[in-house]
Amino acid sequence: MSTKREHSLILAIDFLTINLAWSLYYWLRVRSGWFSMAMEPQFWLPMLSLFGYWLLVYFFSGLHRSWYTQSRLDEFVVVLKATTLGVLVLFFSIFIDDRGAGSPLQSRLLIAIYWALMLCCVGGGRLLQHTLRRRMLEAGIGLRHAIIVGWGEKAWELHNLVHRYPALGYKVSGFISTRQMKDSHEGVPVLGSISELPRVIDDHNVQDVLIALDSSEHTRLLDVIAACNAHDVSLKIMPDLYDIISGQARTNQIYGFPLIEIMPEIMQPWERAVKRTIDIAFSFAVLFFGAPLWILVALAIKIESKGPAFYFQERVGKDGKLFKIIKFRSMQDEAEKHSGPVWAEEQDPRVTGLGRIIRRLRLDEIPQLINVLDGDMSLVGPRPERAYFVDQFSREIPLYTRRLKVRPGITGWAQVKHRYDESIDDVRKKIQYDLFYIENMSLRMDFKILLNTIAVVLSGKGR
Repeated sequence: MSTKREHSLILAIDFLTINLAWSLYYWLRVRSGWFSMAMEPQFWLPMLSLFGYWLLVYFFSGLHRSWYTQSRLDEFVVVLKATTLGVLVLFFSIFIDDRGAGSPLQSRLLIAIYWALMLCCVGGGRLLQHTLRRRMLEAGIGLRHAIIVGWGEKAWELHNLVHRYPALGYKVSGFISTRQMKDSHEGVPVLGSISELPRVIDDHNVQDVLIALDSSEHTRLLDVIAACNAHDVSLKIMPDLYDIISGQARTNQIYGFPLIEIMPEIMQPWERAVKRTIDIAFSFAVLFFGAPLWILVALAIKIESKGPAFYFQERVGKDGKLFKIIKFRSMQDEAEKHSGPVWAEEQDPRVTGLGRIIRRLRLDEIPQLINVLDGDMSLVGPRPERAYFVDQFSREIPLYTRRLKVRPGITGWAQVKHRYDESIDDVRKKIQYDLFYIENMSLRMDFKILLNTIAVVLSGKGR
């Protein structure tokens, strides 16, 4: 089943079960005659309002993510937590705070009844949905295309286990061998070598890469990860490889089948939504309320040196998407016309007098808030680089393209923890900080980075 169809099915099930819970609650509260009431409430408007409310609660709780990452019990536990939290919020809202219910005890009883109805209806719907999908997978319907990296007893064992448990949702298209050979295991062919992984992923529409390298081949893991970074695939390995990627994996056991997910998406859906909301709100506020100052900066740039006030340059963003970054011009016009792409030096003669001031205060970065509003950037993330350097670093630095899995940022962990890029060694060091940020993304860490950035600006240490 495609991700789009899966999400549509989840929305349909939630629509039915959430509204069923409200209908049952309304019947008990209004039609049954068991509870006193001052006046009969509306039915349709509260029902639609509650559906929208619960849709947000379940989205922020991660219940609209792919079901492949959790078992039925795990999903029910999340439903229990989200429903309990949601009902507690509703306790203080106009929908459930029933002032005409009579005694406080009766009012609380109604809240408990609504909680139980929501848990039974939504939880039961999710369990039924999960069970039906499992039956479909066992019948071979909706399997995800997967390949196994490795060739030998370990890889064959993994294939046999996947074949034995179709409810995992994998359909193995073939093997990726670490040796130059062509062969097959139980009719499943070797599709190529690790260097051919990108082509194989595209040709076979691969969604999951299962890694089963022998102990003598552990050094090839970085090559596998680097080869997959430009593709939207899930990476999972056999448990005994955990020690070599400590800190970048989490256990994943479905139906008793142990796999370890490499570099999972750490940020919860609600955190991503809040992060994007903060990006938009902050960018709009700074651009709008600071407009008089930004106009003065632009005029000063035009007066001081020949050329436009703004500088546009093509950068590589999330998933390799190219976009035009916008900055206040701090260098002479067409500074790289003859030299081509080069790093800025500490005492770069191309930087204008005003340019040094706005760089030190980080004011040259302000127009990038337009990129944030467009969705090409975030306030916090790895710095976007030019395609010329991305191609160079991708060949020279393992896992460099991992940075392209998230939106680039105006500031980031690497910017506040390391100096300005002046050499390939600086880039290598910053990659470590960028990967640390990507594997530990959270709103708390974003706030920490923003506070550090403010401290750098106030201390005048920016460049």
